[in-house]
Amino acid sequence: MSAELDVRRLRADDLRYLLAVANTGRLTAAADALGVDHTTVSRRIKVLEKVLKVRLLERGADGWELTEVGRAVAEPARPIQEAVERAALAASGSADDVVAGNFRITAPDGFGTLFVVPALERLRERHPGLNIELITATRNLILHQSGFDLAIAVGKPATGRLFAEKLADYSLHLFASTAYLERHGAPTSVEDLRRHTVVFYVDSLLQVGDLDLTQHLPGVVARFASTNIFAQLEAVRVGAGIGILPTFLALRAPELQRVDVGVPPLRLAFTLAARRDSTSRPAVRAVREVIHEEVRLRRHELD
Repeated sequence: MSAELDVRRLRADDLRYLLAVANTGRLTAAADALGVDHTTVSRRIKVLEKVLKVRLLERGADGWELTEVGRAVAEPARPIQEAVERAALAASGSADDVVAGNFRITAPDGFGTLFVVPALERLRERHPGLNIELITATRNLILHQSGFDLAIAVGKPATGRLFAEKLADYSLHLFASTAYLERHGAPTSVEDLRRHTVVFYVDSLLQVGDLDLTQHLPGVVARFASTNIFAQLEAVRVGAGIGILPTFLALRAPELQRVDVGVPPLRLAFTLAARRDSTSRPAVRAVREVIHEEVRLRRHELD
């Protein structure tokens, strides 16, 4: 940033607008969170960029993302937003540790639906003032994906600048419907499996290296592929092929059978991550605790 920057022209409230866009990835969503029109958000961001003489936002695949300089500006500004929230709670007579407000969490679609949803519903029963936004996608967690309060990813985050901890190990096994096995027979080796229709992720769109099929089943190609784990489950359930599914998902379809081709199950891990400066927030602590509790109660479903 320029050494000639006049800090007197820098308005703390404009930083809140930047954080709102960073947290939501959308001007309209940021406007809703701030209670203003989206044109106001755009105008305030432009004013901030003019004062700082830098570009703070850029278009990304999923909306607006912070530039490198934008991330450098936003991180030290987060305590401003948290101070505003604490001031509002203090004015309303609420306790310092109240769990309320908007909270965005990202998670893989299967785990997010089957584990995160029931955990968060239990939390909201105790804290009805907490508003949840769950974004589901199976992808790596990288730093510039800033629109979240807490994130769950497969494998480790692609950055060391986040607080991250292992949430749980989980297993993926080969599954097929009884009808499929009656029609095509059960493979007993990887070589035999290559002659079957395998259901898995779309290889060219796969964003998680740990899910690379060739690492675990050399020479096996997914001939029925989807980016959505529930579509994969349905394809296996209706007999489209043999799927590589997490145990916790296959349990939802009791008509499926495990298929043994002489290799161990695929073992992966879910990682929970948050910004280091947000881990002390009451909502972050509460969501983190309730998800860990859900995993402890249902750990048998992950093997």
